[in-house]
Amino acid sequence: MKKMLFTISVICCFTNMQCSDDNDNIVDSDNLLIGIWEDPTYEDEKTTFKRTSVLPKDNYGILFKKNGDFVERSSGWCGTPPLVFFDSNGEWQLDDTLITISQEQYPNDYSWRIVSVTEEELVVKRELTEQEKDHRELMDLFNEIYELSLSVSCTDVNDWTFTAYGSKACGGPQGYIAYSTQIDTTAFLQKVEEYSNLEKAFNVKWNIVSTCDLPAQPKEIVCENGFPRLIY
Repeated sequence: MKKMLFTISVICCFTNMQCSDDNDNIVDSDNLLIGIWEDPTYEDEKTTFKRTSVLPKDNYGILFKKNGDFVERSSGWCGTPPLVFFDSNGEWQLDDTLITISQEQYPNDYSWRIVSVTEEELVVKRELTEQEKDHRELMDLFNEIYELSLSVSCTDVNDWTFTAYGSKACGGPQGYIAYSTQIDTTAFLQKVEEYSNLEKAFNVKWNIVSTCDLPAQPKEIVCENGFPRLIY
């Protein structure tokens, strides 16, 4: 009988992907944040969670442990079916109403501001970290570059060329981008250079790592449905 009970306990642990402490299911009146939260709903910049007793098997959920451990159950950032849910472990800290979370998978560090928390509901608002703000500036600049590169329809490949852009942490460009010679190429290439320098500084500032392989250089450009396509 003891062997059977042990076997059932092991199966239960694997079924739930993780064995939670009994304390994870108890509402802590001193800190209502502690516990398991699931079923997020989104409105504007706010996310609302519902308290639950166990992490959902095939859905998003988070766990704030009293000892400072944090568990996020998700299918990753891509979200492409079929979804496979897994646990990402980390740590959390609370400073007044600001929750700071650190974990192994991306995003490594991020923050939530508590809007309200009760025994049944948690409402938070995402606050960007300094690293995320720097990254957003990079993405805004790249979007400008990308929009400029597509501001002219591709009808004659003789009017098109390409240039390297970005800076990998290990050295070399991130890739290549096509652009029309009919636009203000001086301004365009200045933006590309600015982006590459900013990404290089970003990599140094935040200790970003990358693979050291260099992207292949395109051999030619073709026009397809008004858009340029690089051929390697």
